[in-house]
Amino acid sequence: MMKKLGFLFSVLISYLVVVESICSRGCDLGLASYYVQPADTLLVIASNFQTSTANIMSYNPQITDRYNPGADFNDGNGLVYIPGRDQNQNYPPLILQSSPGPGGPSTGISPGAIAGICVAVGLCVFLIAWYLVYIRRKKRKAATLDKPDFLLTPAEHVTGPSEAVAVNPKHPGIAVDKSVEFSYEELANATSNFSLANKIGQGGFGAVYYGELRGEKAAIKKMDMQATKEFLAELKVLTHVHHLNLVRLIGYCVEDYLFLVYEYVENGTLSQHLRGSGKAVLPWHARVQIALDSARGLEYIHEHTVPVYIHRDIKSANILIDNNFHAKVADFGLTKLVEVGNASLPTRLVGTFGYMPPEYAQFGDVSPKVDVFAFGVVLFELISGKEAVVKGSESSLQPQGLATLFQDAYSESDPNSICKLVDPRLGEDYPLDSVLKMVELARACTHENPDLRPTMRSVAVALMSSSSTTENWDISSFHEYGLRNLGSGR
Repeated sequence: MMKKLGFLFSVLISYLVVVESICSRGCDLGLASYYVQPADTLLVIASNFQTSTANIMSYNPQITDRYNPGADFNDGNGLVYIPGRDQNQNYPPLILQSSPGPGGPSTGISPGAIAGICVAVGLCVFLIAWYLVYIRRKKRKAATLDKPDFLLTPAEHVTGPSEAVAVNPKHPGIAVDKSVEFSYEELANATSNFSLANKIGQGGFGAVYYGELRGEKAAIKKMDMQATKEFLAELKVLTHVHHLNLVRLIGYCVEDYLFLVYEYVENGTLSQHLRGSGKAVLPWHARVQIALDSARGLEYIHEHTVPVYIHRDIKSANILIDNNFHAKVADFGLTKLVEVGNASLPTRLVGTFGYMPPEYAQFGDVSPKVDVFAFGVVLFELISGKEAVVKGSESSLQPQGLATLFQDAYSESDPNSICKLVDPRLGEDYPLDSVLKMVELARACTHENPDLRPTMRSVAVALMSSSSTTENWDISSFHEYGLRNLGSGR
């Protein structure tokens, strides 16, 4: 930077020296410049300046003998030089032009010298203007680099240019909160420099650490810079959408790594409770409550935001449980925005196998029904305690999807077949009617045809009525607003 400035100033000084030299030589000659007026004649000009016409002509080689001193003066130049006497009352000789003029010996300042002065002055002005613009751009660029990209152009970074309007923070219907920006030092101190003792989880895009920041318990996700897109997506969703059953974002940090700071949900993930990990067995009523809370969170992002959000990675590992066994949906790194009225959009394949519906896995079509299918698999997990993809048994070495496993058992029309799939950790401590209702709901959610799957609003209404053991669920009632009658019977 200093070398560039030094070179620029050296060029400026050189041109100023040239200009000063030319101007000083002109001043030494005692010349005056005069712009000819329309009514001027050579005789009038000579009289006004108390000199002779011959003297003026000798210092202006462009004026030739063909000009009549008494005629109108108009040689097309418009500028004449009027000689002045030196201290000895003599006219000094001209030395700036070596080539003779058209009418005699060399006289006057040459047009080349005049052009040189103009070029030098013009170049100085240009260089100064360029330098000012250069400095202004450097300052603007420096200010830009101080801000994370998501604060500058959230649209392109999150979803691409085609969805720029969808993520406009000023869009009506979405609350906007400014997240807290933490320093790296704060996060490192809160997590004992991201020690293994503070590590509470590991996901596809980074590790999660426990820490206490500014008097609040927090879960801090540390992500590599390669996960910028997922970082921006999650930041956008959780700074615009707020709900009791969605994990709350506290803040972020961008420094060598990408950090997201969430509220700390004390009781771990649903998958940890279902598959041991030192957690107590979830009673059936708690499983129903967790399903209902998760459904409400998804219903909110599907139907109560403009535009709607599609999570695209609903699974038991992304459902957090608090001390009161209420659930919060988490991990919005793969969330996609969808304009209202768009039933399905093609997209790249992301998510977790075992939770992907056929239309998404095969064709990449994404709609809210993608989340509905995945939620149906979570319901099967709540019932069975099994993973979304069940490892093959001795009779079948091929892994099998949990939804397929339940479909095969349901097709046998034998309640005992379903009972065999109920989580053995529950023993017999569960209401069979309620389990069978949840099986029907999960089957409706995982229907092969996305148009025949219920909305999350219908799912939430059905789960609210699941405490009734005398009410039979009609799968056809799950579609659109068909659950009104069922809901009114709670």
